[in-house]
Amino acid sequence: MSAILVTGGAGYIGSHMNYALLDRGERVVVLDNLSTGVRGLIGAEAEFVEGDVADRDLVRNLIRKHRIEAVIHFAGSIVVPESVTKPLLYYANNTMASRALIEACIEEGVQHFVFSSTAAVYGIPGVSMVSEDTPKEPINPYGRSKLMTEWMLEDTAKAHDFRYVALRYFNVAGADPKGRTGQSTPRATHLIKRAAQVALGREPYLDIFGTDFPTPDGTGVRDYIHVSDLIAAHLLALDALRGGAGSDVFNCGYGRGLSVREIVAAVERAAGHKLPVREAPRRAGDPPMLVADSTKLKLTLNWQPRYDDVDVIVRSALEWERKLGAS
Repeated sequence: MSAILVTGGAGYIGSHMNYALLDRGERVVVLDNLSTGVRGLIGAEAEFVEGDVADRDLVRNLIRKHRIEAVIHFAGSIVVPESVTKPLLYYANNTMASRALIEACIEEGVQHFVFSSTAAVYGIPGVSMVSEDTPKEPINPYGRSKLMTEWMLEDTAKAHDFRYVALRYFNVAGADPKGRTGQSTPRATHLIKRAAQVALGREPYLDIFGTDFPTPDGTGVRDYIHVSDLIAAHLLALDALRGGAGSDVFNCGYGRGLSVREIVAAVERAAGHKLPVREAPRRAGDPPMLVADSTKLKLTLNWQPRYDDVDVIVRSALEWERKLGAS
């Protein structure tokens, strides 16, 4: 039986991918260097290999040994402010590592590739709703490193028997509805994760970075998507590629923006008490607003989100945070 290789499968989104694949009977091989991932999140039925996607010989051997027929690529660095201060780290971990992985796939005949991209490729768009055709003008090395990988995939698909789907994530949040995995990096910078930590008394206060953005309440506005709905998009992309669909790119979001203050209010509703907050200056590389037009994903892949409710998202994140504290 052939297998799916999930890179970064010990991480937040990658671990959800493992379970979704295992739930439908797929054979899963996870490659992760555990620099930020958690071994215990992978899923007992998945085969785990500790290593780096940039190790081309390792990846080629894995492809041959496990008869890998598709790669779902999550591995990489994702913290926008860190990318501004450590750009070469991001070009190494995201762009160069992805190049090595893509090359290994071509050398071993893997034809299907699903890539974890980002809304950061758009930079500060001049429109309120961002479509896939909105100009790509990333304003930080994180977004640039991901866009470079999209370009590599596009060019590789033109030159080889190789097809890909790049999914541009907006703000991913929440946790597995069955409670098997969630955002587990202690120093994660995700707003909902941080707010849940504060709500449970594990952090003294929540920083609000920027209160002078040109938005309705002055705080940054983002499109928050439940991780399970995002994973559903990956499954649809994989199935489309298996069915012969051509390479493509899709936005993954709900098409509704929520400000930082609105997220804080949702966490306060779920926790039943106010959160201590501290206003701070804007962070480098943060755009004021990013909201997805996901019409293409819905029409082309028939994506139908199931968890499009901020209170559902926040409750699942808070429950996971409680579970982490109890373990």
